Parts: sequence; C-alpha cells; structure tokens
Amino acid sequence: MAKVIMTCGNICCGKTTYARALSEKTGAVILSIDEITLALFPEGAGALHDVYVLRAEQYLLGLSLQVLSAGIDVILDWGLWTRAQRDRLRQFYQRHGVAAELHYLRPSREEWENRIQKRNAQPTAGAYYVDEGLKEKAGRLFEEPFPDEVTVVIGDRTGYD
Repeated sequence: MAKVIMTCGNICCGKTTYARALSEKTGAVILSIDEITLALFPEGAGALHDVYVLRAEQYLLGLSLQVLSAGIDVILDWGLWTRAQRDRLRQFYQRHGVAAELHYLRPSREEWENRIQKRNAQPTAGAYYVDEGLKEKAGRLFEEPFPDEVTVVIGDRTGYD
C-alpha cells in the first residue's frame, strides 16, 4: 500500500532538497505548495496569498489520493508549520486508509541562516526570497512538532535557539 510522507520544517530548512533526494531514491511523487503558488503568481499573490495556498492544498490533497490509489508514494513538500495543520492532514489520510509519516527537518541555527543566505544570493523560480519580514513571520508561526507527531527527524538541533 502506498504511503504519504509529509515534510515539516521552517522556511528554508531543506524540505525541497530532501524531498527531491527521497523521490529519486524511492520513486515517490512530490507535490509542492510553493511550486504551484510560485508558478501561478511569480510576482506574488499579495493579500490573497494564504487563500490561494489553501486552495492549492485542497487540490493537492485530491491529487495525492489519485497518485496513492495508483500505488505510488507521495511526498508533500509543504511546511506544515502548525500542529493543527499536521493533525488535519493526518486525519485526512487516516479517513482514506493511507499511512502517513511526518519527516521533520530541523537544521541548526547556523545551517538555517546559511541556507537563507544561499537562497537569497541565488534566487530561483521555485523558491521564495526570504526577507526579514518573511523570516520573522516564519519564526513566529512555526510550531515545532512534538515527538509523538514525528516519524523521522533530519538534523541535529531542536528549534533555532
């Protein structure tokens, strides 16, 4: 039976890099929120960004069930910043009889800062530029998962202390 792997971590912690490596290794299909929103709104969606992200999530949840029913694993390349969002997705997949794993990426503070600097120095079409406002928002909104939520931990530090 195919499973879903949900990536979790703060902005610019390596989720997409991890998802790509895991996909190459396993053949799983990656479904990325950022990829869709940046493709549709390359110059930004402004005040409607969060509305569009929710719509993209709903679309990708339906698509994930189609891929899973074909016997192919799915990797959700999403941030899953809040426990409520993680719980909602686990419940969604549980209702559909799909095994779900949470892979939590938690680099050290130094590694996180280095990743942000590297991304901002070499902007790409598939990634958000992380200015101080976005960095502050991410730091404020991200809720580190509790041990009972996590299947796999990638990284060596808890939080960004």
